[in-house]
Amino acid sequence: MKLPGPDHPISIVHNDKRVRVSFAGKVIADSTRALALQEANYPPVNYIPRADVDMAALTRTDHASHCPYKGDASYFTIAVNGRNAENAVWSYERPFPAMAEIKEHLAFYPNRVDKIEED
Repeated sequence: MKLPGPDHPISIVHNDKRVRVSFAGKVIADSTRALALQEANYPPVNYIPRADVDMAALTRTDHASHCPYKGDASYFTIAVNGRNAENAVWSYERPFPAMAEIKEHLAFYPNRVDKIEED
């Protein structure tokens, strides 16, 4: 486990905008409670509370990854209207203590959904 610091900063802030994720003509997530995670020089990522996501459209997969700063990520495939987006969603279900805020939140790959809107 590594801690964020000057050499690899990570910040988590409430996103003041409404965040909507659409796939195959359906809104999969709609939230005014998203968290924006900014890690080092990467683009910010919105983490949306599970309560604001249509979990019935998601299926857990066997895919997994590890981040030394956040922990182990699990993945989900989106299935809507006969279309699938494999491993399009990830979640840190037991994040390391420094990233505890993102527990029970999901993030979406922008290139695997139709759109992610913020307004």
